[in-house]
Amino acid sequence: MKAETLLAELNRLRKDLDDDPTDLEWLTLHHAFCFISYKMTEFQKYVDEQSRQGAFDQFEG
Repeated sequence: MKAETLLAELNRLRKDLDDDPTDLEWLTLHHAFCFISYKMTEFQKYVDEQSRQGAFDQFEG
């Protein structure tokens, strides 16, 4: 699993919503996306660790 795949899906979810800083769902997705995109190296390490534990075994992408 690539971190970029998960980040792209998070961005898709974020873009499905109107940019509304008063909406908690948009605000959460926006800031999670921004934070993770700034920390891609760390996120990929996390994804690699989870992959070794089988977290993505059922995903067919």
